[in-house]
Amino acid sequence: MSEPAGSPTRAAVILPWERPEHHGEAARAAEARLAEAIGLAASIGLVVVHSAILPLRARRPATLLGEGQVAAQEGALRAQGVTVAIIDAALSPVQQRNLERAWGCKVIDRTGLILDIFGARARTREGTLQVELAHLDYQRSRLVRSWTHLERQRGGFGFLGGPGETQIEADRRLIGERIVKLRRELEQVRRTRALHREARRRVPFPVVALVGYTNAGKSTLFNALTGAGVAARDQLFATLDPTMRGLRLPSGRRAILSDTVGFVSELPTELVAAFRATLEEVAEADVILHVRDIAHPDTAAQRADVVAVLDDMVTDGMLDAGWPSRTIEVLNKADLAGGVAAVTVRNGAVATSAVTGEGLSDLLGAIDARIAAGMEIADYAIAPADGARLAWLYQHGEVIARDDAPEAIRVRVRLLPSDRARFERVAAG
Repeated sequence: MSEPAGSPTRAAVILPWERPEHHGEAARAAEARLAEAIGLAASIGLVVVHSAILPLRARRPATLLGEGQVAAQEGALRAQGVTVAIIDAALSPVQQRNLERAWGCKVIDRTGLILDIFGARARTREGTLQVELAHLDYQRSRLVRSWTHLERQRGGFGFLGGPGETQIEADRRLIGERIVKLRRELEQVRRTRALHREARRRVPFPVVALVGYTNAGKSTLFNALTGAGVAARDQLFATLDPTMRGLRLPSGRRAILSDTVGFVSELPTELVAAFRATLEEVAEADVILHVRDIAHPDTAAQRADVVAVLDDMVTDGMLDAGWPSRTIEVLNKADLAGGVAAVTVRNGAVATSAVTGEGLSDLLGAIDARIAAGMEIADYAIAPADGARLAWLYQHGEVIARDDAPEAIRVRVRLLPSDRARFERVAAG
């Protein structure tokens, strides 16, 4: 499926809900999940003309949904002229095929939808490679399980395998070869990114990474802080490729601000693996800004989803366990919650409105303080003739005291731990 050209594609979004007691918290959670799925569909130009929350009392192997639910939805889909039905759940290949037959339209599950969105949004070579790899991983699993019916349909000689099986094996081989090639290319991209990171360390400036649930306002905040023209729309997954710009802090210190892809609940495992290189920017960051849409009714659950992904990165060895200590929660969209003064802040969080600019100066101050808190104070004696080492300290750190004497220039300097280690390693060598 691609973004429609000409007349818009009429779509339906169906949420199988395993907690059928539609009252109180359960009903609100289901409605929030459905609204998110509708937003995902709309983000690639689909026109959602039908939506439904269907209580799921038991998972049916053939269709996931119950027979009565399948039949009832068939009438609604046909009446609305739906050509794409999105099931906001994971479907097996058999379930997907059976629903397509029952409803007479294309059916995709949550993973397929997010893959389509990622494919439409990726712009850089890395993003494109990551999406294609995730898509092929997803398709390969479907090839094995859902196409075995071809052998029975086409017949065969037994000892040779049927034409259907031959086609499956050929497709699997081609997909496998393409996946190997993509992984090689991605590894090269990652090496290039590592070189770029090393170059930034030599500049260097502290890196501040924006993370958060999709549509939390990260790109709008990025633009407000840096004056950059990054695409910022009221649209899920508007940013897929990491973008970096310089940031001037109140102390005069400079930093690099990195905007990254938004997280989403139940992110398909294919995409978590495929976007590993993008998430490396978060792992390398000196400060992490966790941007939250404080006006969203499901903001607490969205926060939990982001924290869970970051914790998974720790388990996978991608992120150090101390990430919470260098994280600032940014309670964004305060203008939709009565203004910054009306937002309750705890544990060093900062309330902001990227749209109105309210709270941004406080956020810059918090970033400045967090970077300073992570720096170390060291004393060095530099030979008067060694102007290069002295200049390096001025460029990479904050010289807070200096005493010039004929035999040595003594300086007290505040440095990031990585810069201190690099300076002392070079000096020892």
